This record gives sequence, structure tokens and C-alpha cells, in this order.
Amino acid sequence: MPKIQSIHFCAAAIPLDRVTSFSNRTVSVRHYGLVKVRSDDGVEGIGFCYVGSAGGALFEAAVEQLLAPVLIGKDSYAVEGLWAAMYQESLLQGRSGTVMRAISALDTALWDLNARTHQLPLHKYLGAVELESVPAYASGGYYLEGKTPAMLGHEMASYVDKGFKAVKMKTGRLSPKEEEARLKAARDAVGPDVELMMDCNNGWVDTTQAMQYIRRFEAYDPYFIEEPFGPDDIESHAKLARLTRIPVATAEIGYGRWYHKELLDKGATSILQTDALVCGGITEWKRIAATAASYGVVMCPHWFHDVHAPLVAATPNARYVEFFWDDQVLNFRRLIDRQLDHQNGRVVLHQTPGLGFGFEEKAVQKYGRWSVAK
Repeated sequence: MPKIQSIHFCAAAIPLDRVTSFSNRTVSVRHYGLVKVRSDDGVEGIGFCYVGSAGGALFEAAVEQLLAPVLIGKDSYAVEGLWAAMYQESLLQGRSGTVMRAISALDTALWDLNARTHQLPLHKYLGAVELESVPAYASGGYYLEGKTPAMLGHEMASYVDKGFKAVKMKTGRLSPKEEEARLKAARDAVGPDVELMMDCNNGWVDTTQAMQYIRRFEAYDPYFIEEPFGPDDIESHAKLARLTRIPVATAEIGYGRWYHKELLDKGATSILQTDALVCGGITEWKRIAATAASYGVVMCPHWFHDVHAPLVAATPNARYVEFFWDDQVLNFRRLIDRQLDHQNGRVVLHQTPGLGFGFEEKAVQKYGRWSVAK
């Protein structure tokens, strides 16, 4: 009966090598929240999350002041009970945003700790569908200064050359005509048989604006249009889903099972991109995935392939993991000591206990500083 002995926590701020833009924002640095949960058996589980381009201190405060006191001294196997206790403790401070991301990181660390205690890879501890690898799409296509449609096409083709059968690009920052030119260049570069996805990052304000783009996009057969509107504008997602044959994907910033059920009830999405490190951790992600299966909706989780690969491997209605093959955008990769590999468009699963990697301590010390709660 392992009991939680201590929790180390840290906010690490890592500058991007090159300033990178989305449809409606530009990023130059990323803040990550890190945790290490140690049991009195001497086993340690890790968790993490992204907390934006600023505000890492909010993550540290949530862990230290709200959540660690709920966990210290408790049995690490009581995952459901500990999740409920953390959620109850944070009702007034935030059931979404940074506080929920802190819950997500700690909950993930508990699953990692328990899987390591049993010496099982996380996907097997959860109950695997896939044992060796999972299908992935290569994510990129960001806006960079001087980047032309032809350059975007070359980038997308380079992922196909690496073996990926599905790729994703950004959209929504430029005019409809300019975005069509970018999409055409990408489709021409990858050919008709590669699944080409588009990510708008909450770029549009209403369906009238969205359809000015979507009508141009339909001819190029995108696999989905991601996050066309703000995450809480569920009605516009549902309306757009009725107006276009392009599947609507969303929920990467979605929090908790109740928000996701409203998306499903209103027909606002065909693909849930629920992020376990945003929505409430592995515990909540599993609940959401099971609910989605009842609606016939597929899971394609957002970002952090390091944690989502084993979740996709353990989830029958999960199709893809989003994969970043370098550390230029998902620079979290610099903070861990072992990377996932990919072969023929599939991410190869770790076979060592838990998540299968740890933090690269020299890098963590470069970008942040550990504190401890006991």
C-alpha cells in the first residue's frame, strides 16, 4: 500500500529558438509545469503540463497551496478518490485553466507512479489495445516570417517522406484567398492519399466568417478543421458542423467531462482532441473517451505525444496521436531524457515501466527550479 511521501514541483520557462505564430497569437516562450510524486516505497512518478506563454508561478501556487496537501500521506492507488478530492479543493480557484492543468499533471504522475510500482508500461497498465506502436500524424505548418506557400508544401512533403500518412498545418491567420493558396500548396505537395488536417487555433469569430474560408477549403478534402472558434463557443462549432462536410475537431482546451458531454450532445464535433494534461489528467481523459465512444466519436488527443501515445494505445476509439518530430515548437522535449521514436507513420511505444522516461535534470535546472511539498 504505497503512500505519497513528497511532491516536487517546478515551473520551467523555455524560449523558442524562433518566434512562431498561430492564427491569432504569437509565441516566443513556453511555460511548463512539472511534478514528481514519490511514494514511501521509493518509487517516483512524473507529470507535467503546458501553462502558456506566462504564468508558470500560478501552477506552482496551485500545487503547493491547494493540491499537494490533499495528496501527501494518501494511498497512491486511490486515484479516483484523490482526483475527486483535488477537484473539490479547487472549486473556488478554478475548475479550468492552470488549476485544472495542475490537477492533470498530478493525476498523470499518480498513474505513472502506480504503473512503475507494478513494473508495467503505462499502456499495458491501463489495458492495451495496441502493444507496440500507435498511428500518428505529423504536426507543423506554423507561420514563420518569410515562409511561403511553397515552403509550407515542402515541409508537409518532408513529413510524408518520413513515413507519415497524415499531416497537419495551421490556418486562419491570413485572408481566405491566401489561406487557400497555402492549403493548395500543401495538398499538391503531399498528394491525394495523405490525410491533411487544418488547425485554426480559435481564429474565427462566427460561422459567416468561417464559411468564407471553408467554402474554399472543401475542394482540397481536409481530414478535419480544428478549433475554428473559441473553445466555449459550442453553438458556432455545432452550426459549422451542419454547414460543411469537413469534420469539425475541437476540445484541446476542454476541461472536464461535463464540457465534453455538451459538445457531444450538440453535435459540435466529430473528433475530440481532448488533452489529458488539460482536461483533468488520465483519470478524466479515460472518462471522456468512454463517453465519446458511446456517441461514435473518435479521439485524436492534442499535443504531448509522450503521454498521449500510451493513452491512444489503450483506447479503442482513439485514432491518432499528434506527433512533433523536433523540439522547435513542442520544446518540452528538451526537459525529458528519452524520446519516442516513429516508424512508417506510427509512434513506437516505450516498453519500460510507466511513461518510460524521466526529466532531464540539467535541463530542468537551466529553465526552472524544483520546490518540494512534504
